[in-house]
Amino acid sequence: MESFDFIEMRFPAKPEYVGVIRLSISGIANRMGFTYEEIEDLKVAISEAVTNAVTHAYNEEDDGEVTIGFGVYEERLEIMVADHGGSFSLSDVKATIGPYESTESVENLREGGFGLFLITALMDKVEINNDSGVIVLMTKYLEKQEVGLHDDHVSTRQ
Repeated sequence: MESFDFIEMRFPAKPEYVGVIRLSISGIANRMGFTYEEIEDLKVAISEAVTNAVTHAYNEEDDGEVTIGFGVYEERLEIMVADHGGSFSLSDVKATIGPYESTESVENLREGGFGLFLITALMDKVEINNDSGVIVLMTKYLEKQEVGLHDDHVSTRQ
């Protein structure tokens, strides 16, 4: 069994908390060793997923929650955004989730499908479950910067 840390956060489904979520992912990704550009991509992707949940999952009068889960592995970060609130088990989610196909009708998922295209472009893997509410699982792999491994070396022999 692969070891990982799991961090779960729940927020009211209100736009003013998107910045807090961006700061959280920035801190986690920075600690893992992602580059500045990768962290910016992660912040955009999570903002899109959370904004989609906040905008479309609940009516104005609902006191909805968005649950964010971070699976911190040695070589990747998995991010779950669920708009039905409540806790969830990473293994349960993974057992019921499938790849997001860009050919699927955006209406089958929810309005605001452009965000999903953006998320797909920025992340290495995107999976979606929309049985009860919508769960988006996004994965970003950590590219280890191994010096000299992929560099072009020029021989300087005399």
